[in-house]
Amino acid sequence: MSQHTPAALGQRAPSSLPRRALLALAATLACGAALPLHAQPSVQPGASGWPTKPVKLVVGYAAGGATDVIARLVAVKLGDQLGQPVVVDNRAGANSNVGAEAVARAPADGYTLYVYTIANTINATLYPKLGYDPVKDFEPIGMIAKIPNILVVNPKLPVKNLADYVRYAKESKDGITFASSGSGSSIHLSGEMFKMQSKLKMLHVPYRGSAPAVTDLLGGQVDSMFDNTPSALPHVQAGKLRAIAITSAQRSPLLSDVPTLAESGYAGFDVQSWFGLAAPAGTPRAVVEQVNAALNKVLAQPEVRTRLQELAATPDGGTPDKMRQFAAAEIKRWREVVKESGASAE
Repeated sequence: MSQHTPAALGQRAPSSLPRRALLALAATLACGAALPLHAQPSVQPGASGWPTKPVKLVVGYAAGGATDVIARLVAVKLGDQLGQPVVVDNRAGANSNVGAEAVARAPADGYTLYVYTIANTINATLYPKLGYDPVKDFEPIGMIAKIPNILVVNPKLPVKNLADYVRYAKESKDGITFASSGSGSSIHLSGEMFKMQSKLKMLHVPYRGSAPAVTDLLGGQVDSMFDNTPSALPHVQAGKLRAIAITSAQRSPLLSDVPTLAESGYAGFDVQSWFGLAAPAGTPRAVVEQVNAALNKVLAQPEVRTRLQELAATPDGGTPDKMRQFAAAEIKRWREVVKESGASAE
């Protein structure tokens, strides 16, 4: 920091101060000059000296979706903890691969982070060739939250519970149709996993996004859908869709009367969309641990937990190693489902 000595800042160094004190004073003045008064960080950089400037958080989807909403909630609070703004950068495309590849190639200095999701573990098998390695190119930081899917049907269908759903699929000449937001999405593969376990005749009808799929479900063009809870919930509450079962291991507090698939005869069924934080591989361990500690503090805040629960999301923090092990298990699980279902990138 020789360019920030008191003399360079227009200050006359008191000869009575030792050199170490002068350097400390220079660093303080330099940091203060770099920020306007209203933007002074309330938290000082960690022992690693990081961060000293804003941090970019890349989201692999467009603004407005569940991933983006959760990212922006966490970004604001994470910035408060780190003492620097955390700015969301939407890099949509190719089922989040565009954003993932951008982060994988970014400098491993902690100033570019990524919202790593279930899609990245599915894409590991779904795409024959990726511009990044979902395992080797990322440094897991910690989990954020999980959101279950809901099996919903059009109310005009003679189906009120999972037993009815199974019976309808078996008795119908054409089986039963299930819509999704696209081939290889968690919505699609939730249905494929249920199809594998139930041995039912189920026809997948892919759409380009959840919204058009739900529109056709509401209109009766398709029979059912394993939709994300935040997307399906308003329609269920309005009586426009009927919730049959939930894909998580536990019931959702927002739909406490809707049973899980596991308790409805499909033991061990547990599928949830999930969101975590990751950094480019090689990011200093001290930085990873600092962000992890800040993230866990954010997830412990009552207002954050309440907002996540309003989105049907369950906060799920923990260590970097916990996320690493979970992501590895997800890659293995979805590899089996993708291969058996024949799903491929569109």
